[in-house]
Amino acid sequence: MTPHDNIIDAAGRAIPRLREAIGGRVIGPEDDDYDRARTVVPGDVDLRPAAIARPRDAAEVAAVIGVARETGLELAVRGGGHSGPGHGLTEGGIVLDVGELRSLDIDADGRTAWAGTGLTTGEYTAATAEHGLGTGFGDTGSVGLGGITLGGGIGFLVRKHGLTIDSLLAAEVVTADGRHLLIDEERHPDLFWAIRGGGGNFGVATRFRFRLHEVGTVVGGQLILRASADVVRSLVEATEAAPDELSAIVNVMPAMPMPGVPEDLVGQLVAWVLLVHAGRLEDGEAAVAPLRSVAEPVMDTVGPMPYPKMFEEPEGAEEYHPTAVARTMFVDRIDRSAAETIMAALEASDAAMRVCQLRALGGAMARVPVEATAFAHRNSRIMANLAAFYEGPDDRAVRDAWVGEFESALRQDDAGVYVNFLGDEGPGKVRAAYPGGAWERLAAIKAKYDPTNLFHRNHNIRPRETAA
Repeated sequence: MTPHDNIIDAAGRAIPRLREAIGGRVIGPEDDDYDRARTVVPGDVDLRPAAIARPRDAAEVAAVIGVARETGLELAVRGGGHSGPGHGLTEGGIVLDVGELRSLDIDADGRTAWAGTGLTTGEYTAATAEHGLGTGFGDTGSVGLGGITLGGGIGFLVRKHGLTIDSLLAAEVVTADGRHLLIDEERHPDLFWAIRGGGGNFGVATRFRFRLHEVGTVVGGQLILRASADVVRSLVEATEAAPDELSAIVNVMPAMPMPGVPEDLVGQLVAWVLLVHAGRLEDGEAAVAPLRSVAEPVMDTVGPMPYPKMFEEPEGAEEYHPTAVARTMFVDRIDRSAAETIMAALEASDAAMRVCQLRALGGAMARVPVEATAFAHRNSRIMANLAAFYEGPDDRAVRDAWVGEFESALRQDDAGVYVNFLGDEGPGKVRAAYPGGAWERLAAIKAKYDPTNLFHRNHNIRPRETAA
C-alpha cells in the first residue's frame, strides 16, 4: 500500500466514528476542501491527516479525543496554523481543529472576557476594543488564541501588562481521558500552572477567561531607519530604557517594497521598528522621541491609532506561505560587539529575506515571580529571533547552516528559548524552554493528566516515568 492508501484506509475507519460522535464538520481526503483544510501558514509543511474534525463545543472535543484514543491514531490539535514545525497537523492521524470554538462573552464592567480558543488574536482584539479594553497577545492578527496563550504570549503589551498568561484568570480544558475541567488558581492549580507556558501538552483548551485592561487609542506604528551597528545598538538601548508603556520589535532585515519605502532602499539593510505605547497620548510622543533620534527615519507612521490597527494584516496575507528556517533565543545585551555581529551575519548572507528580530523585555513581565507559571524566562532581557527564507531543499541546507552559525555567534549567557517560536530542533531545545525546576514539575503534571502522552504533537514534555 502507498502512504496515500494508508491514509484512505485510516480515514475509512476514523471518519464514520467521528461523524457519529460529533455534529461538527469532519473532513476526509476525498472531500473537496480537504487540501484547504490541511493547509497551514508555513509553506514547507505538507502533511495528510486521515481526518480533520471541527468540534463545536467541549463535549465534541472530548468525543474526538475519545476516537483518537480508541483507534490509536495520532492526534494533533490545530488552532491558527502558525506552528513552525507543523504541530497542528499529523500524517495519517486525526486533526482536532478548534476553529469552531468561537464564543466570546465580554464583561466590560468587570473587565473580564471568556473567549473560545478558535478565535484569532485579531478578532478578539477588535471585539474588546469596542469597549476600550484589551488583552496583550502577540503581533500578528491571524494567530490562534489557544496556541499563543499556552506558550506564554509575548507581544505589544508585554512591558505594560506582562505576558498573555499574566492576564489569564481561568481556562476550560478537556484532558486525555475526556474530562472537561474548569481550572484556575483554586481548581486544579497544578494544571493551571502548567498551561501557562507549558504548551498543549496537557489537554485541549476550549475557553479562556482573560483579564481586560484599558487599551484605547495608542501611539503606535512603524519606523524604518537605515541599519548600522550603531543604529541597532542604539535602538535596543532606547527600547530597554523606555517606560513600560512602550513595547517595540526591532527587525534588522532587507527593506521590502512597500508604500513609503524609497525604491533605492529596497534590498538594503534597515531597522524596521514596530511599536506600541499604551499610555497617555501626550506621553507617547515623548517615549518614541529617543527612537526617532537614533537616525533620520526613512519612513515614520507612528502616531495615535486604535490598538487593533496594529493587528491588521495586508491584503492576501492568508495566501502567504513562506518557507523559512529560524532560531529563537534570549540574549543579555545588544552592545556594539553584538550589533556588529548582527550586521556582519546579515551582510554575509544572500538570502532574499533574512532577519534578526530583537525585543526588549522587562517591565510587567519581569515583575511576576519566575516560579509563578511554567514560563520561566521572567529575568531574560532581550529576545532574539533569527530567520532566513529558502527555496528548495538544497537552499534550505545553506540557510539552515547560516542561521545556526548566526545563533552561535550571538549566543551569550542566557541559554533559554521561547517555546512559541521554537522550531523542530530536538528535545534539548525543548528542555531549554523550561529551565530550573520547571521541567521536572511539568513532567510530573504530564504524568497525572496525560500519562500515555496522547498529546505529543507539540514541543513535547513526556510523562515523568519516561522523561529523559
